Amino acid sequence: MSLMRNGHASTSRGGGDEAGLTNNPAIAMDNYGATDETTTLANSDYLDGDEEEEGTPIEFSVRRSNDDPGTFFNDGKRKIDFVIVHEEEKLTEKQKQKKAREEQERIEKNLPAEEDEEAQQVMWRNKFLENLRRYGVEIELDIAEGDKKTITYYKLHAPWSVLEFFAEELNFRAPLQIYSGLASDVPGLDAHTNPSSNWSARMLKKLHIPNIMANNVPNKPLDFFTCSFKRSKIRKFLGSDNKDTFFTNTERTRVVNEILQSCTYGKRRRAEIGIDRLLEEDVFQAAYPLHDGTEEMPKGNLVSKEDLNKRQILNKYWARWGCWYKYQPLDHIREYFGEKIGIYFAWLGFYTGWLLPASVVGVLVFLYGIITVSFNVPAKELCDSGDEFKMCPLCDEEIGCTYWNLSSTCMQAEIAYLFDHPGTLFFAIFMSFWAVSFLEYWKRKQASLAHHWDVMDFEEEEERPRPEFAAKAPMMEENPITGIMEPYFPEDERKKRWLTGVGVLCGMVVLVLIFMVGVIMYRVLIDIPLSQNALLRNESQSIASMSSAVVNLVLIMVLGQVYQTLAGILNDWEMHRTQTEYEDNLTFKVFVFQFMNFFSSIFYIAFFKGKFVGYPGNYSTIFGLRNEACSNGGCLVELAQQLLVIMVGKQIINNCQEVAIPKLKQCWLRYKLRGSLGDRECKRWEADYQLVPNEGLFEEYLEMVIQFGFITVFVAAFPLAPLFALLNNWIEIRLDGSKYVSEVRRSVADRAQDIGIWYDILEFIANLAVMSNAFLIAFTSELLPRLMYQYQYSSDMHGYINFTLAHAPNGSTNEPCRYKDFRDPEGNHTIFYYQLLAVKLAFVIIFEHFVFGIGRFIDFAVPDIPESLEIKIKREAYLAKQALQEIQ
Repeated sequence: MSLMRNGHASTSRGGGDEAGLTNNPAIAMDNYGATDETTTLANSDYLDGDEEEEGTPIEFSVRRSNDDPGTFFNDGKRKIDFVIVHEEEKLTEKQKQKKAREEQERIEKNLPAEEDEEAQQVMWRNKFLENLRRYGVEIELDIAEGDKKTITYYKLHAPWSVLEFFAEELNFRAPLQIYSGLASDVPGLDAHTNPSSNWSARMLKKLHIPNIMANNVPNKPLDFFTCSFKRSKIRKFLGSDNKDTFFTNTERTRVVNEILQSCTYGKRRRAEIGIDRLLEEDVFQAAYPLHDGTEEMPKGNLVSKEDLNKRQILNKYWARWGCWYKYQPLDHIREYFGEKIGIYFAWLGFYTGWLLPASVVGVLVFLYGIITVSFNVPAKELCDSGDEFKMCPLCDEEIGCTYWNLSSTCMQAEIAYLFDHPGTLFFAIFMSFWAVSFLEYWKRKQASLAHHWDVMDFEEEEERPRPEFAAKAPMMEENPITGIMEPYFPEDERKKRWLTGVGVLCGMVVLVLIFMVGVIMYRVLIDIPLSQNALLRNESQSIASMSSAVVNLVLIMVLGQVYQTLAGILNDWEMHRTQTEYEDNLTFKVFVFQFMNFFSSIFYIAFFKGKFVGYPGNYSTIFGLRNEACSNGGCLVELAQQLLVIMVGKQIINNCQEVAIPKLKQCWLRYKLRGSLGDRECKRWEADYQLVPNEGLFEEYLEMVIQFGFITVFVAAFPLAPLFALLNNWIEIRLDGSKYVSEVRRSVADRAQDIGIWYDILEFIANLAVMSNAFLIAFTSELLPRLMYQYQYSSDMHGYINFTLAHAPNGSTNEPCRYKDFRDPEGNHTIFYYQLLAVKLAFVIIFEHFVFGIGRFIDFAVPDIPESLEIKIKREAYLAKQALQEIQ
């Protein structure tokens, strides 16, 4: 008997009992909301047409040594697949007496009885549990009596008949048992452990250098050739002789979760369906699958590493801080948490690895600025100018602003050079190519993982309507692809709702812009009194800029939380059919808002600030205040300050939240549950109930995508951004790992073949970064004016400072003064200004075409699927076809 590596040949879902739920009207109606009544399905319905072969009884096996006894029913055999929790407050004597008096008063006054919400909840709860039993789910109760409340834990177990029915309906993949002789001569098709592939490991091995990043994790998941599970072919799958262990824990929880999401507790036309609605109505307080035992290591090292449970393995070899430099055990993560979480950590690790070369180049570019600043002739001239350049007041003379010497800004000029030198152009081009290459090579990595984890065609072939959609959809229509009757929501109505959501989004974006104008006004108003102070005049703009950046960061974080809550409500209302559609639309809404939220002030400083100031005697104003000019060091320094405060500040706040909030929530949960445990040790389901509810990956992806924007869109202004991102991500991986292993309840192991719409967003950011950096270098940096001056006037840059300063028009000021611009004494732009403008526009066009051209070449030269993988997929499909033909 041989096993082939996991492939993607699926057997057809044709007629007979292989058609799944469509052959069982009771189940089909219950899942898709065709009737108003609750289902009356009996356990035997699952076995219709799929009788067990004679002489193959379902037997229970002895638990493996690394199975926690706390994850089984009291009989020690039936696995706990899910836990539902109900809390009931105990009434004190005073509360009971008060309730009795109110009832007596109602009777005496002949008032109508109020609707009893508690009785309604009891009825819904009992009906839901009854329907779970009709689905075939076995339930065992565990009641914890406390001083103030009673907590009931409903432990759910899906028997084999339920598992095999839903495994076929949900299109699970199972290891295929090949008849001997079919693949015996084909190398590499036996059961084997698929080695993780890391380019750094291969390179170090070739160079014979010890690899300190290697992570020898025990119990590596095996890699099999699989095909879609069929009840009629059960004897052909590997491990089918042991029905108790055939399905993994994650598959079992996926089945029970499907039932929980589809099970009714009232009338369907009122959308009284699914565990999520019951949790919202406070009928139950929690629903979660169990962790595989404790994450703490056994005391005394009496247990071998192979006998550790999966949670302990992940905690020891991945989640703890001591593993910060080790490779991630992606197969173990996927096995325990499912493909969706596995793909996230694979992407995060891949992105972090690619940040390393970007960080090295960024640091080298910054060091180049430090080393060459002493050779910068314009900065030397400025510092040595003394009283030569008397500058015009920074605000109106009537309110107390005075003249000042340009030499007082010596330090700002030297700092500005660190971010604005010839290396900036090189780094902008490098990061543009880096972003394109990163995305192209991630597509290859993603394809390899999807093939390795059997999810390559998941979205196209397998995804079913969301239970919430099925519950609320007003009609049924035939799916044009599968021919199955499915819930349907009118497309015109969905478009109207979607447009309403877009309108709300636009309103929130306008609100962001209003707050941005408020921050600009704050900066101007703070700068005026500071510039009048002799001690703070030279630093007034820097102080105003830094303080406004902090204010802006606070507004950004507050507005972000408000809109994300609003976006969730809108997305529920829009009725998206599948979970992928739902998540993609939510992602789009939140990203557009957060992008504007985080980057609007940065775009303003980069491309608008200082461009519409005017000149002495003809200054532009907004709300009666003079438009703000760039600081003495230039707008590029202000941009770097803004990026530093917002990017690093956001990272610090998010990391503090990820550390503190789960712990505070755990403390609060334990405080609420005090008294229900007494002095005894926590049971597994009680310990997991004290963990924080899992809120999904949305926040994690959003944080990283916004970070990707920071390190690409304005990287020309802040070459150290990739370094800060790299340091943050090393922390982020362990924070997220520790959170998922130790601090939050286990999530249902959702399947996914890629990172979804996040890839499209990353691609959009990468393209925007090319245009942004082109305009940044052309219109904000001093690079092109310096190069033109070198070419036309002085190759050694002497006299450049005087060349960039214009004379104030006669009569516009009380004293002769200078200001920074290319204008003649009458205030008109000089010939050099228009020549420079033409050069800037030409630079933008050439830069964009060059970078986009090379980027498209990289896209063409790097195939999305590695050639070796493409051959392997075709080979496995061929062998699968042969195998199934021989089996039939």
